[in-house]
Amino acid sequence: MKEFKIEGHESSYLPEGFEWKLSFSDEFDKGILDKSKWSFRKHLFHKEHVCWLEDEGIEFDGSNIIFKLVEKDGKFYSSQLQTGENWYDRPGRSQSWNVAKFAEHKHLHKFGYYECRCKLQKGDNWWSAFWLQSPTIGTHPDEKRAGVEVDILESFFGGTYIPHFIHWGGYGDDYRFDTTNEGLRAATRNDSIRLDDGFHRFGCLWDEEGYTFFVDGKQSGKKLTGGVSHTETFILIGTEVVGYRGYVPGIYRDGGDINIVKNDKFTVDYVRVFDCVK
Repeated sequence: MKEFKIEGHESSYLPEGFEWKLSFSDEFDKGILDKSKWSFRKHLFHKEHVCWLEDEGIEFDGSNIIFKLVEKDGKFYSSQLQTGENWYDRPGRSQSWNVAKFAEHKHLHKFGYYECRCKLQKGDNWWSAFWLQSPTIGTHPDEKRAGVEVDILESFFGGTYIPHFIHWGGYGDDYRFDTTNEGLRAATRNDSIRLDDGFHRFGCLWDEEGYTFFVDGKQSGKKLTGGVSHTETFILIGTEVVGYRGYVPGIYRDGGDINIVKNDKFTVDYVRVFDCVK
């Protein structure tokens, strides 16, 4: 990997053999959320998602954004940020066409290198993620046109991350996926890879043939080529609380398998996107 220096901030480490240009970044050093880049995700599958907060669940320490759990009446809530929006998330107002007005995206992009530097949460009652999503996933049988979900980081159990996944075809009967976990859909504690308590870099090189993932400058698993988007995507980063979606592999907790850590947090130093300069 080659070092890409950014004055006054931690360097990025990018794949060799390319020339790189910074296309998008947030160093989270303004002390407030830059709403020209980010909005709060509030909806999921046409419904307001009861665990996500807006203008709560985040704070800043001068150089990082910190996602935290918010407890209200004995229940936990948290926040998720995005630079765009899925077509199916917000409910429409018409009984005949239940799709909301198209969103004005804040940042869309395709191909290049996507990276965040973060410190993972320690508890198991919530999870963190850094991923890419298409505004139109599932709306066309050709995933090149409709887009692909790209999971660069998913930490379902505190201090760990699972193998990387891509998803396409929507989330119904046409759903398909590919994974660096050799085809296993499960994302359990046994699948999770433990890291130390410090900061770590998670990155993805997206080109016209597929997705190559990196953790701390080393390739993480095989290149995924099962479905490849050739359309622009937006970025999501943030958290979600366990227990609001029912049984979903990886995020379902059975019985007493939940470790809750007081004052837990997910800390993000930066999010950056790089273009390959040909």
